[in-house]
Amino acid sequence: MDNRTATPHAVVIGSGIGGLTAAVALHARGWHVTVLERAASLQPVGAGIGLAPNSLRALDVIGVGDEIRALATWQGDGGMRTPSGRWLARTSAKAAVERFGDLLVPVHRATLIDALASRLPDGVVRTGSPATLTDPGAATEGRRAQVTTPDGDIEADLVIGADGINSAVRPALFPGHPGPSYAGLTTWRVVAPTPDGPFDPHETWGRGALWGTQPLTGGRVYAYAAAAAPAGAAAPDDERAELLRRFGTWHDPIPAIIDSVAPDQVLRHDVRHLTTPLPAFHRGRTALLGDAAHPMAPTLGQGGNQAIEDGVVLAHHLPPHGDLAAGLAAYSAARVPRTTGIVRASARVARLLTLTSAPVVALREALMTLSRFGPGLALRTFDGIADWRPPQHTYSDQAQAQAQAQGHEGGRVRR
Repeated sequence: MDNRTATPHAVVIGSGIGGLTAAVALHARGWHVTVLERAASLQPVGAGIGLAPNSLRALDVIGVGDEIRALATWQGDGGMRTPSGRWLARTSAKAAVERFGDLLVPVHRATLIDALASRLPDGVVRTGSPATLTDPGAATEGRRAQVTTPDGDIEADLVIGADGINSAVRPALFPGHPGPSYAGLTTWRVVAPTPDGPFDPHETWGRGALWGTQPLTGGRVYAYAAAAAPAGAAAPDDERAELLRRFGTWHDPIPAIIDSVAPDQVLRHDVRHLTTPLPAFHRGRTALLGDAAHPMAPTLGQGGNQAIEDGVVLAHHLPPHGDLAAGLAAYSAARVPRTTGIVRASARVARLLTLTSAPVVALREALMTLSRFGPGLALRTFDGIADWRPPQHTYSDQAQAQAQAQGHEGGRVRR
């Protein structure tokens, strides 16, 4: 890169799903990579994630896809229900595979983080290392980017801001941008023991509220809920009690799942999204991905999936000694339109979810049960999303072997 023969160095700020995907993909291409994580460990904040066919194909590029597919638990039917338990729309794992060519695999976030981190050499990920972008660098000049850490400054050929919805890198690149705004709903997430008796994976839609239950491996389920609420609201006692108040009378197995978890196992977060898209996902030698670039409502379950896509597409456009400016421009050109569309689609579904008027909710349910809308409704929502394919299938054996032989040299630290 930049007519140098030395192996270029990429610094990733943040070790979430998108940051680690980018680190693995760049390492496989032959970059030296350093991942800087503020937290003391790689234990992710969160519960489960549903990996859709689009992200599974992206994970295939870095050799992780089949490991995740082996964790698939959904083999039968599922769909959308009312709080009383009546089915509004049905679908099946077979129909999903036929439509999109692959599975939907719910996994614990820690499982995915472990799978990604295991593809990186020892020493690549530095936990307990908060980082600040002090210079985004200049891609068309010789000026490298600079990141400040407690151990000193690191110069890099490329910096990736993967530091989440509260990203400090995003406003450093685009200081005039308004940033994320409140989407009008809050969410709860739990991982709980599998309830007694059979159940089908489902999303249940009520008045201004939603509940979802998905099976995980190891005798567990991933359950998530959302409801219209003022920004910053919190339960007067604890969030488990709040779930019981809101969802305790809904159909089985929802009450049993809530009963099975302790109050401190319930995660609650307000939903914010970036309805005003960024003009680009890069500036200078610095790129953004995942929630740092395009936070979205979770109503289509695509936040983590899009972060995975970002990491693979970014690496695709950045061969180690290629034209960095052109590669970053190609990354923005590929990712800004796609993620903007998904952010907006997720916002539309969020607005449907927050409907509380009884007549309007009844009309929504009627539309869902009509033959035109009901069968396959949940799958049709993902047309143009889950059928995405990465720009390449897998990295060449030569690139993989080169990356493994080079190992990791780390960045230059000035004290």
